[in-house]
Amino acid sequence: MFGFGKQDPAAAVDQTADQPAREQKPFRKAILPVIACGAGLFSDGYINNVIGSVMTLLALEYGDVWSNSNAKQYLGDIAFVGTVVGQLAFGLLSDKWSRMNSLITSTVILLIFTALCAGSYYHGDAVGMFNILTAWRFFVGIGIGGEYPAGSVSAAESTSELKSGTRNMWFIMFTNTMIDWGFVIGAFVPYVVAAACHNDHLSTIWRTSLGIGAVFPALLLIMRFFVKEPEDYQKNSMRHAKTPYLLVLRFYGFRLFIVSLIWFLYDFSSYSFGIYSSPILANIFDSDTAALTTVFGWNTVINLFYIPGTMLGAPLSDWLGPRYALAGGVTLQAIVGFIMAGCYARLAQPSMVGAFAVVYGIFLSLGELGPGNNIGLLAAKTSATGVRGQYYGIAAAIGKIGAFVGTWVFPHIVAAGGDSATLSAQYPFWVSSSLCVLSAALVLFGLPHIGQDTIALEDARFRQFLESHGYDTRQLGMKKGESFSSLEKGGSAVAAGEKAIA
Repeated sequence: MFGFGKQDPAAAVDQTADQPAREQKPFRKAILPVIACGAGLFSDGYINNVIGSVMTLLALEYGDVWSNSNAKQYLGDIAFVGTVVGQLAFGLLSDKWSRMNSLITSTVILLIFTALCAGSYYHGDAVGMFNILTAWRFFVGIGIGGEYPAGSVSAAESTSELKSGTRNMWFIMFTNTMIDWGFVIGAFVPYVVAAACHNDHLSTIWRTSLGIGAVFPALLLIMRFFVKEPEDYQKNSMRHAKTPYLLVLRFYGFRLFIVSLIWFLYDFSSYSFGIYSSPILANIFDSDTAALTTVFGWNTVINLFYIPGTMLGAPLSDWLGPRYALAGGVTLQAIVGFIMAGCYARLAQPSMVGAFAVVYGIFLSLGELGPGNNIGLLAAKTSATGVRGQYYGIAAAIGKIGAFVGTWVFPHIVAAGGDSATLSAQYPFWVSSSLCVLSAALVLFGLPHIGQDTIALEDARFRQFLESHGYDTRQLGMKKGESFSSLEKGGSAVAAGEKAIA
């Protein structure tokens, strides 16, 4: 009924004998489109992590004015709202307009509004400036949102030209690994700027930290002007064809639900922990005496634990397949989370800050090895090319909604601990670890295996399904200005030529 329950998932992936051989490009030429399309997600990690440090600085600089402002409640998560809008809008645009034009547009939006965030000002009024900063952050989110469906699906399609057995790894390296490096740099830049300012000139620190986020999109924009549409998109797109949404929903509805739910659960926990890592550390240290460089420095150390998880886990997704890599990662994460919750009272001491960082870092690292690396991969490769942008955009948007919900729900989870500082810190880890167990069950029982040639096979399966329900698949890959009559004439001309040669 839902497109994958009637056949063996392994068979759907491994039967590649009937697939036409794709010309193997040199590695240098094949990897450049993957980098250009996927690496923009670095900005997502940077911008979403640096705001935690910026909010810490705003609280120190403006005191009660900041504490009593509405911006305190909305600044941290308003970008999530914009990201959801961008993911849905650019998911549609990447399918019905152009992968690369959508990418370039989202990059321009990201570049402009990140720069505006850094220069936020309102006639010298602090509250007005907070509101302007919050508004610009919303539009930054739209730019980030465009990177997901347009960039990731283009990167996934471009990996088809890489050597079989490494395609999942390279996709991860230039999508999720980029997000994680963004998180690290988003923690490290405030540390460096604070050190350069000797923990003073707070406005300079947070404005500079935000402004640096515009540098990477500017560099990437130049590269993207030279990238062509992926070959799979040219052959199987529906940009000039009617999309049969009822058939798409029938074929992919349940699978999309599972992918979206796993993404929701992962972002619910991971983004909430990432944003609040600075406040967590500020509570471990004496906030009145700890220097900014101390808090930001330990924040950087914690975020560095994302890197081994994503980089060591990347080849694992080729060896085991994304499905088992995801399930294994979240299972191990759940174990560490339960241990951390049980031992938190001893770990959350200034004298044990090193042990706290290590255990918490392992918890984050395993999250990247599992769902962090593989949920985007599953979303990018479990649907056909003609609807991949919208499919991915919906799943990613639901994931971001999970992150948005998490930033609102986690404070209530913490508050449930009452006056006990230990319980207030333990509860989030109990909740997150339990959700990890649920995610493992969902991926094992709800999703198929993903192999090296899944994109080509998925397109073939979808074509067959559409044809069996009366949809004319000659529309797939149709170029602007073409019609059925022109295609038929072209086919007749080819046939006549072949007859004349014979």
